[in-house]
Amino acid sequence: MIATAGHVDHGKSALVRALTGMEPDRWAEERRRGLTIDLGFAWTALPSGRAVAVVDVPGHERFIGNMLAGIGPVPAALLVVAADDGWSAQTEEHVAVLDALGVEHALLAVTKSDLADPGPVLADATERLAGTSMGAVPGIAVSALTGAGMPEFTTALERLLEGLPEPDATAPVRLWIDRTFTIKGAGTVVTGTLAGGTVAPEDRLRLGDRDVVVRGVQSLGRPVDRARATARVALNLRGIAVEEISRGDALLTPGAFRSTAEVDVTLVRAPEDRLPAEAVVHVGSATVGARVRPLDGAVVRLRLDAALPLRIGDRVLLRDPGARRVLGAEVRDVDPPELRRRGAARQRAADLAAQPAGDAGAAADLARRRIVRTAEFTAMGWPVPEGAAEHGPWLLAPGLVDALAARVPDVVARFRRLRPLEPGPPVEVVRRALDLPGADLVPALVRPPLALRDGRVVDGAAELPPQVQRAVDAIRVRLAADPFAAPEVPELAAAGLGPRELAAAVRSGQLVRVADAVYLAPGIAEVARARLGGLAQPFTVSQARQAWGTSRRVAVPLMEWLDAQGLSTRLPDNTRRLR
Repeated sequence: MIATAGHVDHGKSALVRALTGMEPDRWAEERRRGLTIDLGFAWTALPSGRAVAVVDVPGHERFIGNMLAGIGPVPAALLVVAADDGWSAQTEEHVAVLDALGVEHALLAVTKSDLADPGPVLADATERLAGTSMGAVPGIAVSALTGAGMPEFTTALERLLEGLPEPDATAPVRLWIDRTFTIKGAGTVVTGTLAGGTVAPEDRLRLGDRDVVVRGVQSLGRPVDRARATARVALNLRGIAVEEISRGDALLTPGAFRSTAEVDVTLVRAPEDRLPAEAVVHVGSATVGARVRPLDGAVVRLRLDAALPLRIGDRVLLRDPGARRVLGAEVRDVDPPELRRRGAARQRAADLAAQPAGDAGAAADLARRRIVRTAEFTAMGWPVPEGAAEHGPWLLAPGLVDALAARVPDVVARFRRLRPLEPGPPVEVVRRALDLPGADLVPALVRPPLALRDGRVVDGAAELPPQVQRAVDAIRVRLAADPFAAPEVPELAAAGLGPRELAAAVRSGQLVRVADAVYLAPGIAEVARARLGGLAQPFTVSQARQAWGTSRRVAVPLMEWLDAQGLSTRLPDNTRRLR
């Protein structure tokens, strides 16, 4: 993929026609006026067999927005300067755009070499380009009319394409749409430059707030089973009307991008003049207005008029139409923090200026966020940093799990000091105390002797209040001598054991609640079953009561409790049989 750039009437379209044999100007008005107005597309196979697609952009200053839509997603530029006219104001603006976008790969073609000596223009343009992101750009003098220099131009183009970095075919798809139309019998078709990833028929992609299905894929005018970056593609979409799509929309791998209307960016070069309060932001084929808030130095916050699917590291272009200047900027944060305190903007700028790229930058950003959903973090464009902890959908900064786990015992201890009869705080209380985004994170922070039990974080070594413990101990002594002698309610109340105290004793495992006002010692199920084992099967409740040596007040609920425990079976005649 390569895109043209250069002043109007310098022969960009003619050079594309000479190279490809195709007419890049799609509109009759363009061909009638000899003026490219909108994006044109052409392609050919070079002598090596390599396919090359060209995006031909308009050169007139009135159509700079269309030019930006075409150049944005393309990895290399073909800068065209006419030998009989030389470097011009629009050449300067197009080169400023390429420089602001950080384009590093380019080829210079000095056209109309049959009309004037191309040498001075070639030398001048090469020198001017040397100070841009493109650096030392190879230049070829050529005439589309006579064909002079075309073989050398084709060879230079081959070398340029060979030197392009290999695109990531495994990357998520973000196809910026630059053209939409309908085909009879097929329906809606969109075109764009596939800069990363692959796309195939039946792929499901996200367009705004809805899913669309790819019905068919074409690349360079032919149907393909799968298109791989970098490529010009036309996608036939199912279930959406052409009126619902516009240039600047993007087809996305579901869940792989975060749409945002507020971003922090770093300008590639500090502006010489004061930044405008409002600017036009260009990325891919999208164009949106934005309010500009300088934070400090080269760091700027942009509030976009419409949300865009942006990622960390994206290169965007800020255009000030009034001053006819463009500024390149790198996206640093697509979910920036609020700036409320005095000095927060300056501190934020300092933090971003100090933040490295790659894994180290991801670790620094995660440390600031502490906890974030993994899918959201990677959708921002960050890799998962080494040492980060993943628990369910959550990603925690390195070391944070241990730090939070160390605070849980204090939370439990404080809760039990306020509520000594409760075994520990509910999970939701722990979540709020640790300022966690979800209660599902709490289990990852519970370490022995703490444990999760019935929705609470409990301390297995925790004791009952002294007066309650003495009363429970007295009952357990009594039950040790007579396991079925459950104390009655007045006795429990006299010992200071009300419903809350008894519930605490049950939770601590020191008593077993058989029914209301019937509390026995742990292990009562085994003792009761052992005594029933000496009875003829089946047996009645009365026989069970006699075997246990207790009252009907205890025997009836105990027998029903054993049924519920699965130790006995109630028969149709109300007798029981041990299981």
